[in-house]
Amino acid sequence: MSAKRSSSGSRPLKRRVATRRPRKTLLVFCEGERTEPEYLTALKRQPVVKDVAAVDLRVDAGHGGSVPATLVDLAVAARERAVAEEDEIDEIWCVFDVEWPRNHPGLKEAVDRARGNGINLAISNPCFELWLILHFQDLTRWSDNDDVRRLRSGLDGSKDKGLDALRYMPFVQEAAGRAARLEDRHLRNDTPFPDDNPSSGMHRLIASVEPPKP
Repeated sequence: MSAKRSSSGSRPLKRRVATRRPRKTLLVFCEGERTEPEYLTALKRQPVVKDVAAVDLRVDAGHGGSVPATLVDLAVAARERAVAEEDEIDEIWCVFDVEWPRNHPGLKEAVDRARGNGINLAISNPCFELWLILHFQDLTRWSDNDDVRRLRSGLDGSKDKGLDALRYMPFVQEAAGRAARLEDRHLRNDTPFPDDNPSSGMHRLIASVEPPKP
């Protein structure tokens, strides 16, 4: 049987072969006005994320002052829209802090709601600055927000909530390794959330944007 021809009758129709790898799309909601969005924006521009991992990392910032419950509500609504509109978002994340000495209100409820709706979480305890410190050194002692922010400022010379995000990018894998070891220690010690201070789930977000292992 001869191949089907186009309406012009000149060439047989052929199925077009895809030459580009499908992109993995992540949508990330973060609570910070500067530090978290600036870090994530620098991360999405790294060649290993843009080219090798083929990740479309979308950062939904501008939620400074938002409590975790608000971010989770935004993330759940985004997932519902994506399903309704058949928008291909592979993973939705929320990046937020525990806060010490006083935890965010409704923290556990927000975590339960996220997990019940398929929202991934990257929670830093006590705050995101702990994740930044892990780029340069281990931190294993219990710390509150002020302790962590003072140490972070001493390491990178920062004077406010912003940061020179590119300075951190060469050390992302070191930070991920240190965060994973903290998580393992809390698991061995049976330390439940939110008492797992210090810790950061950012290493799981980093793993999600890494290129697949051969």
